[in-house]
Amino acid sequence: MKKITVLALLASIIYSCGSSGDRGELVGVKSKRKWFAEKPYGMAKIPGGSFTMGKQDEDPMGAMNAPTKTVTVQPFYMDETEITNSEYKAFVHWVRDSITRTKLAYQAEFASLGGDEAANSGKNAQGIQLYAFASKDTVNETPYEKYMRENYYELGEGLDSLKPLNWEEELIWDSQEYPDADYVEVMDSLYIKKDEALNGIRTFNTKLLNYRYYWFDNEAAARTGKNRKDFLRDEVINIYPDTTVWIKDFNYSYNDPMHQEYFGHKAYENYPVVGVTWNQAKAFCHWRTQTKNNFQRSRQKLGLVPAFRLPTEAEWEYAARGGLDYGKYPWGGPSTTSDRGCFLANFKPVRGDYAADGALYTVEAMSYNPNEYGLFNMAGNVSEWTNTAYNQMSYYMGSTMNPNVEIKENRRKIIRGGSWKDVAYFLEVSSRDWEYADTARSYIGFRTVQDYLGTNKSN
Repeated sequence: MKKITVLALLASIIYSCGSSGDRGELVGVKSKRKWFAEKPYGMAKIPGGSFTMGKQDEDPMGAMNAPTKTVTVQPFYMDETEITNSEYKAFVHWVRDSITRTKLAYQAEFASLGGDEAANSGKNAQGIQLYAFASKDTVNETPYEKYMRENYYELGEGLDSLKPLNWEEELIWDSQEYPDADYVEVMDSLYIKKDEALNGIRTFNTKLLNYRYYWFDNEAAARTGKNRKDFLRDEVINIYPDTTVWIKDFNYSYNDPMHQEYFGHKAYENYPVVGVTWNQAKAFCHWRTQTKNNFQRSRQKLGLVPAFRLPTEAEWEYAARGGLDYGKYPWGGPSTTSDRGCFLANFKPVRGDYAADGALYTVEAMSYNPNEYGLFNMAGNVSEWTNTAYNQMSYYMGSTMNPNVEIKENRRKIIRGGSWKDVAYFLEVSSRDWEYADTARSYIGFRTVQDYLGTNKSN
């Protein structure tokens, strides 16, 4: 009798679930979140397709590492330009502000111990108390919110705290306007020491600009099938660009103005960021994804976007060709000059005459003519990091569909496109070069891509 009652209950549940207007038909599960393929700001859509990848003519360097083969890639979005100093600064400033607000929040907690609680909270808050951790509404919170607060938000210490920060109060950077001694104490700990300052000017200690993020190793998980937690990885990366590359990359050369001003001065805001390692570029991609998806979550019904990432080597070459199969350069070829004799990219032409193309070092990211996909400087200006590990045999090892030889242990990463200091050979869309992932250079930058979901078939 008990068994019959349970079966009747299950039947009742199934019937009730299927009686919401679908008339018992198989109509599928519809997501409540809205989704449409929105082209990200500053990106171009690269249509999927097949192309002949690799060297299709002479190889004067004799590298023999890029044999031709037909490769197919899926559609994706790609930044129209290299990531600029201005765009990378948004990342740096977010990390700086996060660290500052976290330290201020803990100092506010410490300062409030033993004080008048009413005077240190809510509308009565003053000074550093304005920067305390964001308060939670414990009166009207749901059971879920209470559980999360007690089991997650109140855990963690220091910069790893999970307590929500207060982002509403504007930070005060002018030392003459610091509100109280506790605020001064925090800011003093964030700036370089007074005896290290030049001309009495103290700047933010860039060694503190560490970004911590987590990612899941999908490939390892898929191949071994162990517990999920075994494949969760965390990274802590100092994300400030190495501005000393302008000096270290060139012996016996005066490049002090670039070292001092390139990343910081307004004149270079729209120039490509350099001095960024492969690891820093990956961290930027993670931050950009989180920033966009935090906005999506705030709109509740908007679906999350695919992750921003570095392009694979195949994606980079396909995009650089701009739909011109067998082209030598992004504009086709065979020359690096137009029919009027004007150079078409920023590189080292005419036996080392750096200034012959109109630029001594880098140029603004939106310079020269874009290729047929609307991408600027896919040849010259700065070389660009890709997600692919360098291996002389990777053209043979890789699949013919979305190839990417991503060997975690291989710290040599492919860079593509050539730079302002390279000869024309490295501007060719099929030329390969590499650099170590933890190395920063004055001639290496990057741009990001994002997967296009679905297939846009018009017929």
